[in-house]
Order: sequence, then C-alpha cells, then structure tokens
Amino acid sequence: MRGELPGVTADDDTAGEGRPKRSIRARLVTVLAALLVLLVLTAPYDFGRFSPGAFVRIPLEALLVVALLLALPSRGSRLVATVTGVALGLLGLLKLLDLGFSAALSRAFDLVLDWALLDEAFAFLSESYGRPAAIGAAIALAVVAVGLPVLVTLSVRRLRRLVIGHRTGATRIVAALVVVWVACAAFDVRVVPAVPVADTSATTLANGHGFQVRLRLDDRKTFSTQIEADRFAETPGDQLLTALRGKNVVIAFVESYGRDAVEDPEFAPQVGAVLDSGTSQLQAAGFAAQSGFLTSPTFGGGSWLAHDTLLSGLWIDNDQRHRTLLASDRMTLNGAFRRANWQTVGVMPAVSRAWPEGSFFGYERFYDARALGYRGPKFSFGTMPDQFTLSSWQRLEQAKQDGNPVMTELALVSSHAPWTPVPRLVDWATVGDGAIYRGTAGEEDERRRSTAQIRADYRQSIQYTLSTLVSYVQTYGDDDLVFIFLGDHQPAAVVTGENASHDVPITIITRDRAVLDRISGWGWQDGLKPGPQAPVWRMDTFRDRFLTAFGP
Repeated sequence: MRGELPGVTADDDTAGEGRPKRSIRARLVTVLAALLVLLVLTAPYDFGRFSPGAFVRIPLEALLVVALLLALPSRGSRLVATVTGVALGLLGLLKLLDLGFSAALSRAFDLVLDWALLDEAFAFLSESYGRPAAIGAAIALAVVAVGLPVLVTLSVRRLRRLVIGHRTGATRIVAALVVVWVACAAFDVRVVPAVPVADTSATTLANGHGFQVRLRLDDRKTFSTQIEADRFAETPGDQLLTALRGKNVVIAFVESYGRDAVEDPEFAPQVGAVLDSGTSQLQAAGFAAQSGFLTSPTFGGGSWLAHDTLLSGLWIDNDQRHRTLLASDRMTLNGAFRRANWQTVGVMPAVSRAWPEGSFFGYERFYDARALGYRGPKFSFGTMPDQFTLSSWQRLEQAKQDGNPVMTELALVSSHAPWTPVPRLVDWATVGDGAIYRGTAGEEDERRRSTAQIRADYRQSIQYTLSTLVSYVQTYGDDDLVFIFLGDHQPAAVVTGENASHDVPITIITRDRAVLDRISGWGWQDGLKPGPQAPVWRMDTFRDRFLTAFGP
C-alpha cells in the first residue's frame, strides 16, 4: 500500500512510501533550477544595466505563475508549468540576443529583421578569426538556442512539484512577497537607480518587442511612400551637378570613424594630431578642406545602412528598409553622377561574395576583394590594408582615365572591428601586389586583449587610415580631385562606452576654392577635423543638400 508524506502530492519527486528524504543532490538540483529561472527573469537585457544590484528584484510574473499553479488542479498546473517554461526559455534567448546587440550595435535585437544578421556575424567571425572559430560559435549558439528552453522548462516543472508539494508554505511565501512587491512599487524602491525592486521587466520586454514587430509591419507602407517623394527624380542630367563638371569625385567611407575618434580624450590627442598635421600638409600642396558631422542611422556595425542613407537621401536604419530600397528605382548620388555623364566606379575590398547592392547602385565598373588583386597577408576582417586598396584603385582606374570624369565610391576597412594591428604606411611606389606587407604586425595571431588594448588598437587603426588618405591626396591629388571622406558609424560600445552619439565626421578636400565656396552656407569648419561646434545633420539630408549646392 502506497501513502503520501504530509503536505506532498503523489507526483512530487519526494513522494512514495519507503522513499528517503530528498537527497543533497536533489536539493542542489532544485536550488540550481530556482536560480536559473530567477536569472532568466531578472537578468538585464542591455549591458548598461548590468550590476549585482540589478538582480535584486521581485519578478511579478513569477508571483503570478506560482499563484496560478497553486490554484489549478494537477493536470492544469502541469500544462501551465510547461508553457511557462518554454516562454521563459525563449525570453532568456531574447535577452541573450538583446545583450549581444547591445554590446555590438547599442540597440535591442529586432525580432523581424535581424535574423539575417546572424549570417553576417558568421561571415565576420570567419574573416576575423577563421572558419573553425565561426563554426564553433554557430554550434555553441545552436546548443544554447535548443538547450536553454529545455533546461528552463525542466526547471519550472521541477519547481512546480516543489510548490504543489508544499502548498501551505508556498501560499504564505507568495502572499508575503506580493505585499513586499506592492510596497516596493508604491515607494519606488531601487537597489540601483535604473532598476526597481518591484519588477515587471519580462512583461515590459515582451511588450516592447511586440510593439517592435507591429512597428516594422506598419513601416513598410510609410517607407514606400518616402521612396517615391523625390524632388530630383525627374531632374535632367544637364541640370545635375553642374558646378562639379570635369571633377573626379570620390566618396570614401572610413569604417568605424566616429565622433569619439576626434573628441574622446583617449583618442583625440593622437587622432587630432594626424588631422591637424594632415591639414597643414595638404595646405602646403595647395588643397583646402572643410568638415562637419553627420548623424548615422547605425552604430557599431551595419555599414551598408550608412551607405544606403548617404547615397539615397533616405533614412535606412534597418534591413527591411534596405531590401525595400534595393527593389526600388530611387536615384542615388551614384545615379545622379551617372545621369550627369560621369563614369561611376565602386571599390569594396571587403566584398568577397555575391553583392546585390552593386546592381542597385549601378556602378559601371566594380572592384571587389578579388578584382583588386591583393597577394599579401590577411589583415583580420579587413583582408587588405587601406593603402593597398587606394594604390590598386589608382593603378586600375585613376591612372587610366580617358578624360571623362569619374565618380568613385570607396570603402576603407582597415579600421573595422576587431581592430587587430595595422601595417605601417609605406612608399606608394613599393605597394605593388601587397607582398611588401608580409612579416608585418598585421600577421600576428589574434590575442586575448583587454578593453584598454582594444581601444588602443582602434585608435591606431583610425590614425593609419587617416594618414593613408592624406598621403594619397598629397601623392596623387590634382586640380580636378574632389575627395569626400566620412565615417559610416561609431565603433562598438566597447570603444565608445554607453550612450555615445551616432555622429560621424565628414570632410571635403579640393584644390578648387570655387567648390568650397558652393558650400559656404553649410557652416562647416576649415580643416580636416570638425570641432565641437561644427554643424550636425542627419545623414539622409546630405544627398539633397549636395545636389542643391552643386546644381545650377
């Protein structure tokens, strides 16, 4: 004959005649189950909130679920425990994704659009650390994606048995915690300023992402309307860019060149010295420059969104808008130059596979990693140094001009994360096919680096690229060159810290003073370095301002 211990139901893991009291091992497993569930409920979903005090919270959702388990019959409580476990497991995965995106891009994970970025992340890891490391990371992510919901579900089911088996005690504890929760909510009790003890963060997170999904669905129609509203769509070619006739125009995006590079006290003295020295050197060669700031639609990554935004005159801050733009016939700056009878060229050293954006921008000639002909050592994600990119472009394009003006879009990627060592600037005549870089610092294996070292490597990579740009203009620039360079976005929060702006510097260099006279109303500052008071525009306003300034 089977009996039950007082206060314990038959489905409890301690139930059954002759069974010993719960072993130390079983108690330990129960404690770990409770800690896992509590961790999933209370863990912050962005790194700005991470601190020991952030975990001192009473989750309202946990109290409601326990109350529901106590009120329902055995079969109903099993179903609730299973559904709750799966939901909490998925919530835990969402928090992990939010934390990852918070660290890399300073924003939450987008449930609608960001799945495609997992493929980009795999490509980044492959290029930066090798394919085995990328495969290992993908396997680890798959294990977590499957294992976390399973573990959390098993944990909730185990805790359910504990609650049901100690119904009276559980009821008293929940009642007491409800009173404490209400009191903490009424008096806004906080252990850390940003996090109330009376917690509803799980519900807030779920509602926030639900709103995010609805917002993305509503945005499709809004953005399509914005694409059609183009004041330059029907402008004839002979009325576009008339003040730049005969000029070779370059728009160069410098990876991760953000406002912090010229203003953060840790970077500004060295980066500023490069820019100030470069201004003097270019002035001695007859060039002048003016600079300002643009606000990028992205942060820490997603360079293509910045390219889209600057060139299309539309705010492209997510992949849904990016794909919609690529399917449209929106006139970009590239298209405006092509309509006005410039030849258009694209130089993208980081592109090593099919790239549909190329057909949208309509380059007449396009140079990806393979076409640039690099034969030197690999430099982390950047694949090749920026000096080689500029040297190869000069050899393949600029030196062969037939008199027709050329508009070039360039991507310079030596300052791309993970900011491994960069090579020294060498004599342009010796660059060749890149073999000269063999044995340089860039071939070092990726090492474990402190945050301070990562920041130092970032600064050095920006100094290298800016020095390379100045040297290129000095060496190859002529009276017909108009060279525009800008950052695509700020680097990740590991470099900038939390709550950094999205601003990036932008500079125009030319020998023709009439070109700078055309933008005199912009209020940009002289030189390669914009100061704190330099104007700040949204990046999507640049196309129309540029076409207006250099039109008839």
